[in-house]
Amino acid sequence: MRLISVLYFLLLSYMIAALLFWGHSLDRQNGIIYKNELDALHSHIDSVQQPEAYIQQFKAIKENENARKRQYMGEGTTFLIIILIGAGVVYSSIRSNDKLARQQTNFILSITHELKSPIAAMKLNLQTLSKRKLEESVQKTLIDRSITEANRLDDLCNNLILASQMENRHFNPANERINFSKILEDCCMIYEGRFKNTFRTDIAEDCFTYGDPLLWRLSINNLLENAVKYGAPGTAVMVRLVRQDDELVWSVADEGAGIPDEEKVKIFNKFYRVGNENSRKTKGTGLGLYLTARIIHQFKGAIVVRDNVPKGSVFEVTFPAG
Repeated sequence: MRLISVLYFLLLSYMIAALLFWGHSLDRQNGIIYKNELDALHSHIDSVQQPEAYIQQFKAIKENENARKRQYMGEGTTFLIIILIGAGVVYSSIRSNDKLARQQTNFILSITHELKSPIAAMKLNLQTLSKRKLEESVQKTLIDRSITEANRLDDLCNNLILASQMENRHFNPANERINFSKILEDCCMIYEGRFKNTFRTDIAEDCFTYGDPLLWRLSINNLLENAVKYGAPGTAVMVRLVRQDDELVWSVADEGAGIPDEEKVKIFNKFYRVGNENSRKTKGTGLGLYLTARIIHQFKGAIVVRDNVPKGSVFEVTFPAG
């Protein structure tokens, strides 16, 4: 990228320098023409004996000089503007391609890690179960851990499939009336089984809305997973659902390090991950919040992130009641 940028700026500098050189050359040529026309005027018309004719011809020569100057200055300025606009478009494209390449590289590394970790954990658990005679409680623990890792893989595959469908515009969700309270309670119960004593809930009963239940589950799981990842160890994740007039407000609050203000508008971008060192070490692909926002917008909702008090982040989703 650095070499391409250097070559780009060298080429741009050469084009601008060449344009300025030709502008200077035309200006000099215009001056020579003006001088020659004045000499010819002096040799043909006597300014003392024929002052009116001399002044008339002199004005015509001066006007021609100004007309030529306006022509090459206008054309030069137009070319310069076109060059700068084109240069801006090309440079923006170069930067976008470089950013996309880096995002894709990071995504491949992240997705490889995300796939290998649960597979390795399940393999180890199954190998332990097959090679050793274990107590029933130990067997149950290993099986539960394997189920947890399988659920992680399932969520990851769902995210990847949905992202691909959205990119290819093969996204045709259902739009049925669902009990959002029940779906949210089920998801929280599953996550509580995976992460003991982590979740606190305040969920209003029988809050209905419209949408695709599978996609709503996916968005819920993404926010719950996100809260667990970035919440401080030993702290609780608070999940609330309330009805406000004709809308439902669902929030997920953690007590982690929080999100800087300048990052809040970027975290819903595809592949984007918060750029501090702690979050870079946390597992993730940069797809969860992107897909969650797309799903919520699909069902006429809105999602915002704000600071929790005294620390952490709150993801708040507002969507129509059904």
